[in-house]
Amino acid sequence: MARRPWYRDLYVQVLAAIALGVFVGHFFPPAGLALRPLGEGFIALIKMMIGPVIFLVLVQGIASMGDMKKVGRVGVKTLIYFEVLSVVALLIGMAAAEVGHPGRGLNINAATLDAKAVAGYVGHVKDTGLVAQLLDSIPRTFLDAFVHDNFLQVVLLALLCGFAISKMGKAGEAVTDALGVAGKVCFGIIRMIVQLAPVGAFGAMAYTVARYDLASLSNLAKLVGTLYFTSVTFVAVILGSICMLAGFSLPRLLIYLKEEMLIVLGTSTSEVVIPDMLRKLEGLGAPRSIVGLVFPMGYTFNADGANIYITLAVLFLAQATNVHLTLGQEVRVLLFAMIAATGGAGVPGGAFVKVAAVLTVFPEIPVQALALLLAVDKFMSECRALTNVIGNAVATIVISRWEGEMDMEKMREVIGGR
Repeated sequence: MARRPWYRDLYVQVLAAIALGVFVGHFFPPAGLALRPLGEGFIALIKMMIGPVIFLVLVQGIASMGDMKKVGRVGVKTLIYFEVLSVVALLIGMAAAEVGHPGRGLNINAATLDAKAVAGYVGHVKDTGLVAQLLDSIPRTFLDAFVHDNFLQVVLLALLCGFAISKMGKAGEAVTDALGVAGKVCFGIIRMIVQLAPVGAFGAMAYTVARYDLASLSNLAKLVGTLYFTSVTFVAVILGSICMLAGFSLPRLLIYLKEEMLIVLGTSTSEVVIPDMLRKLEGLGAPRSIVGLVFPMGYTFNADGANIYITLAVLFLAQATNVHLTLGQEVRVLLFAMIAATGGAGVPGGAFVKVAAVLTVFPEIPVQALALLLAVDKFMSECRALTNVIGNAVATIVISRWEGEMDMEKMREVIGGR
C-alpha cells in the first residue's frame, strides 16, 4: 500500500500551523487576538475527555491486575522516582541561575512594579501545601473529580473502583469488559478531536504572539534562553542517561511522540495530550495498569520543567532586584521549593503560584517582583510543558521496566533500537 502524502501527516500540519500562527500573530495582531477561541476550543474539547480516559484506563488496569500489593509497590516506586527527579530538577535550576546570572544588571526597583498584576497568583499560595494537596485529593462527591479536572481525585476514585471490581470475581470480569468498550469509545472520540490539532495550534500560537509580542522577549531574553538551555540539558543529559540505563533510546522515543510534542508546543499546555500519551505509551509496550497510574500522577509529583523554573525564577528575581542570598538562604530556597513543587496541580498559573509560595518565606525578595516574569511567562510555558511531558513519558517506561513488565520486544518494533 502506498504511503500517504507527507503533508497529510498530523505533525507536519501542526508544525505548519505553529509557523503560520507566529506569522499572523506578529504581523497582524488584531487577527491574532481574534483567533483565541480556536485554541481555547480545541483545549476544551480535549480536556473534557481527560478525566474519563484516565478513570477508564486505570480502573481496567487495576481490576485486571488483581494483586493489590503490586499496586502499592508500583505507587511507592513511582513516588520515590518522582521525588529524586524533582530534587535533581530543582538543583539544576539553581545551578543554571548561579552560573548564567540571568538577572544580573537589571537593577529593578520593586517599588515601581505593579503588585496588582500578581495578586491573583499570590492568593493561591495558601492552597499549595503538601497537606492541603493530600486533602484535596479526596473529592466531595464522585462526580466532583471529573467536574474540576483534578487528576489526583480521578486517580483515587479509579484505584478504589479497581480494587472493588477485582474482588467481585466473575461479576467483576463483566464490568471490566464493559469499561474496555467504554474506553474504546472515548479513544475514538479523541482520535476525531485530535484531527483538529492544527487548527487549535494555529489559533493558540497566533493569539500568544499577538497578545504578548515577540518584542517583550528582548529585556528578559537571557532568562528565557537560560530556561530553554537548562531544560534541553536536563532532558538530554539526565533523562537521556536514565533512558540509556533502562535500555532504550530517548531520541527514538521523542520521534515516536513528535505529534504530541508539537501539540504541546502549539497550545502551551501539557494536559491536552494526556489521553493520546496514555494510548501511545500502552502501544509502546507499557502495561495499562502502570501507564494509567504513573503518567497522571506525574502531573502533580513530577513536573520537571516547572521544578527547573521554580528555583531559576526565584534566584533570577533575587538577582534582578539586587538581593544577595547567602548559601544558607539558598538551601532554604531549595527546601521550600521541594515543598511547593508537590502542590499547585490544577491551579491556574501553577508554576507562578509555586514561585510565589517560595517568595512568601523570603521577605528579602519582594513578591511584586513576580510582575517581571508576566510578560515572558507565556513564552516559557511551552518549555515547561514539553519538559514535563517528556519526563512523565520516561518515568512511565522506567517504572514499567523496574517492574519487569515493559514489553521491550514490542518497543523495539515500534521505535527501533537495540
